[in-house]
Amino acid sequence: MQGSKPLSAPQKALRKLGLARDIDLALHLPLRYEDETRLTRLRDAREADTLQIEGTVTANEIAYRPRRQLVVTLDDGTDTCQLRFFSFYPAQQKTLAVGTRIRARGELRGGLFGWQMVHPVCRPAQGPLPEALTPVYPTVATLPQAYLRKAVLSGLSRADLSDTFPPGLAARLGQDPAWGLREALAFLHHPGPRTPLATLEDRSHPAWQRLKAEELLAQQLSQLQSKRERDVLRAPALAPAPGGLHEQLLAALPFGLTRAQHRVCEEIARDLTRPVPMHRLLQGDVGSGKTVVAALAAAVAIDAGTQCALMAPTEILAEQHFRKLIGWLEPLLAPRGLRVAWLTGSQKKKERTEMLALIASGEAALVVGTHAVIQEQVQFKELALAIIDEQHRFGVAQRLALREKTQDAGLEPHLLMMSATPIPRTLAMSYYADLDVSTIDELPPGRTPIVTKVIADTRRDQVIERIRVQIESGRQAYWVCPLIEESEALDLTNATATHQALSETLPGILVGLLHSRMPVAEKKAVMSLFESGEMGVLVATTVIEVGVDVPNASLMVIEHAERFGLSQLHQLRGRVGRGAAASACVLLYGAGENGRLSDTARERLKAMAETHDGFEIARRDLEIRGPGEFLGARQSGAPLLRFADLEADRPLLEKIRALAPAILDRHPDLAERHVARWLGGKSDYLKA
Repeated sequence: MQGSKPLSAPQKALRKLGLARDIDLALHLPLRYEDETRLTRLRDAREADTLQIEGTVTANEIAYRPRRQLVVTLDDGTDTCQLRFFSFYPAQQKTLAVGTRIRARGELRGGLFGWQMVHPVCRPAQGPLPEALTPVYPTVATLPQAYLRKAVLSGLSRADLSDTFPPGLAARLGQDPAWGLREALAFLHHPGPRTPLATLEDRSHPAWQRLKAEELLAQQLSQLQSKRERDVLRAPALAPAPGGLHEQLLAALPFGLTRAQHRVCEEIARDLTRPVPMHRLLQGDVGSGKTVVAALAAAVAIDAGTQCALMAPTEILAEQHFRKLIGWLEPLLAPRGLRVAWLTGSQKKKERTEMLALIASGEAALVVGTHAVIQEQVQFKELALAIIDEQHRFGVAQRLALREKTQDAGLEPHLLMMSATPIPRTLAMSYYADLDVSTIDELPPGRTPIVTKVIADTRRDQVIERIRVQIESGRQAYWVCPLIEESEALDLTNATATHQALSETLPGILVGLLHSRMPVAEKKAVMSLFESGEMGVLVATTVIEVGVDVPNASLMVIEHAERFGLSQLHQLRGRVGRGAAASACVLLYGAGENGRLSDTARERLKAMAETHDGFEIARRDLEIRGPGEFLGARQSGAPLLRFADLEADRPLLEKIRALAPAILDRHPDLAERHVARWLGGKSDYLKA
């Protein structure tokens, strides 16, 4: 807008931190507190205490040993203390002139020359001491604490903090009703000096408990609202025709379904018969047979004369689905004059144009592809079912775009999301509370157990020898590296160098290389050599995490396994054990900078060696990483819990989850205000 003043650096920084509204500032809570409410005399001080002293500057000089520094001597009448500054401004030197009376706060060190403080916070010794602890807020480089404190204080004074809890709710949650939102926030920004710091740090203080309850209630209400909003939308009612495609496919499959697959197929079929959009998450461990469940759901949609789209995050995974689905469905679709279409970003223009025409005419009953499926030029004749695989790898906006493909007809498509990363119960109750969840909790017969070994990188030669033995017995192996090329920041062996080294160490064995930056044609050629068995070893980045299915591969080596997340390690391990041969996964780890693994890395590797259960792995992953990383792209719009902790606050979450429907029914105005306060415009993302 013309005439509007450009934003200052601190104002831009506030925006960057997401602090746009008064309530955002009020909810920006301190990381920690500094106690400036009391003074300590130097004669009573102990080494390593963080404290505040007051005295008169008796010396101020610039010293050059061991490097340039400002050294200020402060005398508090009981002893002296040297204040050392290794970076300083001329103005700072002036404010600490000899004769000035100041307060200095920092960590006290005892050295050869008496007491010292390095880079203490200094203020003129004027006015009374503060009555509350001084908050230290999360910030960025261009936003000084002093500016942020003022901004938070003014946001706190202007924000509408009126109570949005229905009467009696705090008591029903076992909380003290005296701590409303206003009281809790005022206290947490400026707690009194006698507050036990432990109750602030472990968030057990009643003020923290109130804030957690507020946040969890906002999340549960917004999930419930979006579920109810969806329940009034209309979707095509799809029922399997007797003797139709669904039954024909079941009869033609070269294997029988497990009990778990039968159960989830029935749950999905039941949803599809309703004229309300299905919003179901199909979760099952690596190799549990989710693709065949998706094929049977697609058969129901095709039987009803509508179309189905299946979208996968990578071309390798999309192609894997495409090949399986063509094998199962094409012989049954051809007599009906229908096709399975293939759509990706790397297609030649001629093939793409042909596929777009098939989709628009309805001749393509099933469309399989990457995010190319949701591009603007893709027009469906009648899309009734959208299936999204590895849904956590897609952004919310991409999922919304797929749902919008049929909105012209006034109908929503049914949505089936699939994930091989099982969702722990606390997440299902919170971030996925708006979804119905189907679980395949058994593996098909014939899957061999995988032995997992955790081995130090120093025994690399033994691992390579094991690969040689595997290949001589007619098997194949994967070797996964975390990076494609050298990174200065991380000392990781890159895939290219590993490929070269293995090729030299294993003469006479074809060693292939696969990473995400290779041209598609080259990727396909490498995969085809590996799938045919001509290639003995495939060196790859995590591009093979999902969708690669080679039953003859019986050994998986993951280099620098300590750098991967638990769910990712579990996915990679699931690439072997797909045939009858005994399979193994070797987790090669390198020691950290200090020659030791971090506690987190050790926990991850231990979990992998101890369990093969995807649900147990997901639970431990959530414990180690927290929900932010675990959820990935589902949360690119919906806010993560900032204050509540899913495991620690599970009893509170369960109570609020049980009470949320009645609150929404009986107090709709309060519920609306509550969600708007906590989520702003972000609740739209939950609808994806």
